[in-house]
Amino acid sequence: MRTSIRRSHRLLALAAVAALTTGLLAGCANDSDNGSSDNSGGNGSGKGKITLTIGTFGVFGYKQAGLYDEYTKLHPDISIKENVTTRTDVYWPKVLTRLQAGSGTDDIQAIEVGNITEAVQTQANKFVDLGKEVDKSQWLDWKLAQATTKDGRTIGLGTDIGPMAICYRKDLFQKAGLETDRTKLAAQWKGDWAKYVDLGKKFMKKAPDGAKFVDSASSVYNAALGGGATRYYDKDGNVVWDRSEGVKKAWDAAMTVATSNMSAKLKQFDKPWDQGFANGSFASVACPAWMMGYIEQKSGDAGKGNWDVAAAPTAANWGGSFLGVPTAGEHQKEAIALAKWLTAPEQQAKVFAKQASFPSTPSAYASLKPAADTTAYFSNAPITQIFSDSAKTIPTQYFGIKDQPINTALTDVGILQVEQKGKSPEQGWDAARNEIKDVLGQ
Repeated sequence: MRTSIRRSHRLLALAAVAALTTGLLAGCANDSDNGSSDNSGGNGSGKGKITLTIGTFGVFGYKQAGLYDEYTKLHPDISIKENVTTRTDVYWPKVLTRLQAGSGTDDIQAIEVGNITEAVQTQANKFVDLGKEVDKSQWLDWKLAQATTKDGRTIGLGTDIGPMAICYRKDLFQKAGLETDRTKLAAQWKGDWAKYVDLGKKFMKKAPDGAKFVDSASSVYNAALGGGATRYYDKDGNVVWDRSEGVKKAWDAAMTVATSNMSAKLKQFDKPWDQGFANGSFASVACPAWMMGYIEQKSGDAGKGNWDVAAAPTAANWGGSFLGVPTAGEHQKEAIALAKWLTAPEQQAKVFAKQASFPSTPSAYASLKPAADTTAYFSNAPITQIFSDSAKTIPTQYFGIKDQPINTALTDVGILQVEQKGKSPEQGWDAARNEIKDVLGQ
């Protein structure tokens, strides 16, 4: 997800994850913050003539959808090794260091949407121009543009996008006396994330023992921010985070959560958050498409049929990723071929079928079908329609070089100061501001 667990990523528009990024963004099986290896040999033996390495964060779904096995059967001279790091804020600095050194990179490196502008503007010469290798019309225009330099070099091929929904435990909603029908719920909070937060206040009045309304204030912040017209930069590349209307609305919604009793106060993608899914510690979570596979994995059998999906208050994108081929790689030709194949519409559709990561290739949309077990897990919700409807109206947003660290400062410093340490919203904002000044070198 996809954020990653992509995402990262991790647009699951429905995005290809983690999830995304993604990612993708679009789950994190066998993940480690220090990076862990996951081997997929051509025939299970690892005896291919060439071993291609893929560096990812979170769960991109390629192994889970059987794509590595499929590719190595088609190319018996190739074996694939996936190196996974759970958190993109750990993964990306490591990648930057290796890019600068000109060694140690994987043959294919995943890039989260929050880092793509930095990669385009400062690291483009460290990546192969993949635009010469593919039919660019396969991808959403805005997705392709995010990975393209001013002189027309495309350094990454889009995996997933992260259209937003609300995933909720209808069993916990019912116990709290709330509506459980997904269509009626969506109508209650339509148009404003503040309405979703207000429903949380009602939930907490009759909340089941041990259950909170949401996982974290940061979750609400990221979801609301994904639907805003502005983030941290304007279209000209100017830093506007502290006067962005999108940031203000997202921050206000998050502060309502952080200063109330409705949050489980869990940091996303940490182990206690994973356990929260399994334990039913929270009744709802803002879920881009790439997060659905993560929820299914972490909630386990106990969550099957209890989770449902409703349209989010506003159309929003959270996450989405790209695959790039570093020029320092030893097997560029083979890496390019694999990156093209993994991001082709047919393969993106297969990842969606496995974990609902939403493709960045529109030609795949008409044939998208979530896996039967995923549909059943989420109470037979019309997943494809919900995420597709969101994807169609996601606002165009501009990302900057330091988009990801600015976001981390606001969520992991500012919001956590309020939510977990009892600081005031003003103190949390000031703490984030100081961190961002350091990030920007001010």
